[in-house]
Amino acid sequence: MREITADTDPIVGWRQRPVANRPGRKSNAMTVDVEDYFQVEAFFPHINRADWDSRECRVEANVDRILQLFAQKGTTATFFTLGWIAKRYPQLVRRIVENGHELASHGLAHFRADHQSRAQFLDDVRSAKALLEEIGGKAVHGYRATSFSITRRNLWALNVLEEAGYRYSSSTFPIQHDLYGIPEQPRFAFYPFADSKFMEIPVTTVRMFGRNWPAGGGGYFRLLPYAVFKRNLKVVQNQERQPCTFYFHPWEIDPDQPRISGTSAKTRFRHYLNLGRTYSRLERLLDDFDWSSIAMVHYIDMAPGT
Repeated sequence: MREITADTDPIVGWRQRPVANRPGRKSNAMTVDVEDYFQVEAFFPHINRADWDSRECRVEANVDRILQLFAQKGTTATFFTLGWIAKRYPQLVRRIVENGHELASHGLAHFRADHQSRAQFLDDVRSAKALLEEIGGKAVHGYRATSFSITRRNLWALNVLEEAGYRYSSSTFPIQHDLYGIPEQPRFAFYPFADSKFMEIPVTTVRMFGRNWPAGGGGYFRLLPYAVFKRNLKVVQNQERQPCTFYFHPWEIDPDQPRISGTSAKTRFRHYLNLGRTYSRLERLLDDFDWSSIAMVHYIDMAPGT
């Protein structure tokens, strides 16, 4: 098995192994990180995992609303789903699959990958994959780390994901951020290992003023004017001729979610900003671009070893 070691910089190899962009590919990858409002990392100092079961869960209704929107717009997507959610709402997982979407793994219970040992991480990603496959009845090929928490501190996690049977990860973000990011990594899909077709598919960024800027969703989609976000995606798609990878969370279309008390102003700004506008912006986004699942955009099912 290949190991990333300290005596060589793997990022150099990453840049030498881009995933070829297939001629005629026009679709972008739409992804949903299926977790509830009380499970976000910023609230961990305020909410104990042991109390999750006592919280008002809103994820099922929010995901059903997303499924309805996607059906109206003819959009398919990848749903990176927490094992915790799947165990409590197995019918929701089955509805995701029955509606033609790709089911993928977000781990078991929203633990950061860089806060786990190798053994803990392996158990987490294997268990989540098996659980989702049992409930959904479909093979699970993809994984996304909580808070994009595969960084330079734990590049071994990519080895573990391949060992656990995943075909791709979408767990890195090539930006400078206080919680995650590898700004010097490739901005588009690449092969982390020279002798494997396992892919890493970063969230989309746009290159301006000598640095990478977020252009792939999340809080940035709620913060920036829609026209700016649309322009940035068009630059990537039309000028760089690369598919975009966009993500959002079900709680981001839910302005009526319960407020968590005792949080900092920074946390409140990041989490609650423009929640009432996200759904209408998504409607525009689905109209302005072609979207599909990661598996369809990157031909995962056609890869060798399928």
